[in-house]
Amino acid sequence: MADKRDYYDVLGIQKGASEDEIKKAFRKKARENHPDLHPDDPSYVEKFQEINEANEVLSDPDKRARYDQFGHAGVDPNYGGGAGGGFGDMGGFGDMGDILESIFGGFGGFTSGSRANPNAPRRGADIQTTVTLNFMDACMGVRQDVKINRMAVCDACRGTGADAGTTAEICPDCQGRGTVKTSQRTPFGAISSTKPCPHCGGKGKVIKNPCAKCRGIGRLKVQKSVSVDFQPGVNNGVVLRAGGQGDCGINGGPSGDLLININVRNHPIFTREGYDIHCDIPITYKDAVLGAEITVPTIDGDVCYNISEGTQNGTVFRLKGKGVKKGNRPERGNQYVKVYVEVPKNLTKKQKDLLNAFEASLTDKNYAKRQSFFEKIKAKFDF
Repeated sequence: MADKRDYYDVLGIQKGASEDEIKKAFRKKARENHPDLHPDDPSYVEKFQEINEANEVLSDPDKRARYDQFGHAGVDPNYGGGAGGGFGDMGGFGDMGDILESIFGGFGGFTSGSRANPNAPRRGADIQTTVTLNFMDACMGVRQDVKINRMAVCDACRGTGADAGTTAEICPDCQGRGTVKTSQRTPFGAISSTKPCPHCGGKGKVIKNPCAKCRGIGRLKVQKSVSVDFQPGVNNGVVLRAGGQGDCGINGGPSGDLLININVRNHPIFTREGYDIHCDIPITYKDAVLGAEITVPTIDGDVCYNISEGTQNGTVFRLKGKGVKKGNRPERGNQYVKVYVEVPKNLTKKQKDLLNAFEASLTDKNYAKRQSFFEKIKAKFDF
């Protein structure tokens, strides 16, 4: 038929697609376009039927072969060349109820060939937002207001979708059932099927005087501020769930949840690995040689630490319990401090002379690693 889309385009696949590709494409399209996921848009009823029709043909090898050769005329009974049984057979995927049960788990869809009550309470959708925390707030914990946009019950019509003083009326086409029966003639007789009523979108009711504020939907997009407790130790990439803070439910159903994606800003000194803190600290040549008491920054404030005489470049020491808090538990991670010896630059002639004199006073005993290194070379090459 001229007004029908190409079945391959409907499923978003190439003409030579395999059976497995067809199955995956159908499941994806059916999940995205299921009418119960778009209760406020009746057009998804037709989209869903179109997807099912394309799948019924392309998943059946015989029907697909006729379609590839003759187009819609090869499979549509209205052309006189359709396959026996019309589109009632799911072409390798079993009963309609089974396939939708496997896709949606029975959620508000079609089961055993019949549609669930369109006016039954349904849970609202989950929503997501991203919150960026300062490094210290993520380590120590913080209470912070989070602004979100969510669907809420319209305060003007209280969720009915009808203007003040009016109510929704029973759909004249389906008499409130939400479904209508259609009959299709085939070479083997007439085949009857039931589909959601296109007039009311399967709801069984129509609103002649829709609410001016929500345009008959019964819900509005609003901005809301939610106070969230971020526990100590929350880290980058974590997703927190705030129950009941998502979109409001439909027909009195419960609200969905708010999913909060955590992003933690970098710190100029500290880095994190789990609950442990790491930092690098420069020390002078003198302090490395003679040892010294140095000041070490931590997330709790500065602490003093005594480095030993002869500390080598790259030495790492641990400050136990100075890491990140583990939620509300008393345990904490550790802090690991790596020291590096800063070699002095821009020396005066006098300073260089003093350094050369100092160096001349040293022996191999003062350079244990150097002495060991040259002894190994000598032993290897037998100098």
